[in-house]
Amino acid sequence: MNNLAFCVHGHFYQPPREDPLTGVIPVEPGAAPYRNWNERINAQCYQPNALLGNFEKISFNMGPTLLEWMTDHDPETLSLIVDQDRRNVKKYGIGNAIAQSYNHTILPLAKPHDKLTQVLWGIADFQFHFGHRPQGMWLPETAVDDETLIVLADCGIEFTILAPWQADSNNLDITHPYLVDLPGSRKMKVFFYDQDLSTRISFDPGATVNADRFVLEALLPKYRLHKGQAIEPQLVLISSDGELYGHHQPFRDKFLDYLMDGALQQQPVDTVFPGLWLRTFPPQEKIGIRQKTSWSCHHGVTRWMGSCGCTSNNDWKAPLREALDTLADGLDQLFLDTLGCHHADPWQMRHQFIHVIHGAQTLEEFISTRIEHPLEESEVEKIGYLLWAQYERQRIFTSCGWFFDDFDRIEPRNNVAYAAQAVWLTHKATGVNLAPLAMAELKKVRSWRTGLSADQVFARHIQRANLTW
Repeated sequence: MNNLAFCVHGHFYQPPREDPLTGVIPVEPGAAPYRNWNERINAQCYQPNALLGNFEKISFNMGPTLLEWMTDHDPETLSLIVDQDRRNVKKYGIGNAIAQSYNHTILPLAKPHDKLTQVLWGIADFQFHFGHRPQGMWLPETAVDDETLIVLADCGIEFTILAPWQADSNNLDITHPYLVDLPGSRKMKVFFYDQDLSTRISFDPGATVNADRFVLEALLPKYRLHKGQAIEPQLVLISSDGELYGHHQPFRDKFLDYLMDGALQQQPVDTVFPGLWLRTFPPQEKIGIRQKTSWSCHHGVTRWMGSCGCTSNNDWKAPLREALDTLADGLDQLFLDTLGCHHADPWQMRHQFIHVIHGAQTLEEFISTRIEHPLEESEVEKIGYLLWAQYERQRIFTSCGWFFDDFDRIEPRNNVAYAAQAVWLTHKATGVNLAPLAMAELKKVRSWRTGLSADQVFARHIQRANLTW
């Protein structure tokens, strides 16, 4: 391997768009001529990049909710993507795909047991689709704190990728990975992407018109050379949303193809991925991280919990976070009380429920192998409702619900619908109705643009659920 290396990391992700009652994505007019945004982005990005073989040439993660959709709607493209990771496994013994925590939850804002569920589900989902354990994990919005890194380390994750301003250092060298010391002798390896190149490739279409020019004028000057030779091993890593390549910017799938398998071939620079680089050049220096920081909010993680300068009209965000946190506590207590009566470990059951989500086990088999005493059919049904309520409860914290500047968008409305579904299922299981508590809290959340309030969205879903039932 050359001492000079280059890596593109693509974060490929779509939030859950399904109606929780039907499991079907409603028609989304803005995605025309396609039925919904998943179909449109798949046609413009995932499929063409897979056909070009780009997934073999880069580091990438695919969000579990996207993988779930592709499994059902375009298994051929998904198979191409998985095969491209497997070629690297066969060639190097290391894959270039990494995992992502499951629901794109902002992990520093999550409770410890939710962090663990999100990471365990993300690992299990990666293994289910790619057939091997992940070496690295992408953190949603690269949002991080020490507790999140501890969970990753405890679950066997070796590395993650962060923005340079998330390093607690004024002398950061982004051309090599670092080691973060954590309590209990734990450690996490961290790569920091190049801010300038990542910003240009993401937001300056002119920078990606010509791959040869990009290499000569933008990339090569990033390396430290002496008389034309590398003075030490250096990896320049750029990171961006994967949807950039063909969806956000047309034809950039072809730019990526030629960049990785054309323009760079004429230079003394190897294309690598983080796991492969670590095998030859493990981190030699230690660093700390800045707590509760992210790549898309320079105010830490405030964008997903309150008002910050990243968007305007933010008054609805804090009450939505508070309402869903309060509701989650109520759902959790009923879950714990009910499962505790059966001498089961409720959190362990939730962590392992991913196998039912994948269809690897039936609900009945799953419950019977984790609760030792015999159960009546009604008790199995009751526990099943509560486990599916916990699935919906994880979805209510999908980060997209707080990302934009108005409540009356599909993303925050979906989060509230998932909350209503969790409440409805829990009511069916326990007879305890948390809807009045939820409605009182959600009434404080209102769109500045249309006046729609979150309690209205919640009530509509409960009404539909009762009619469907």
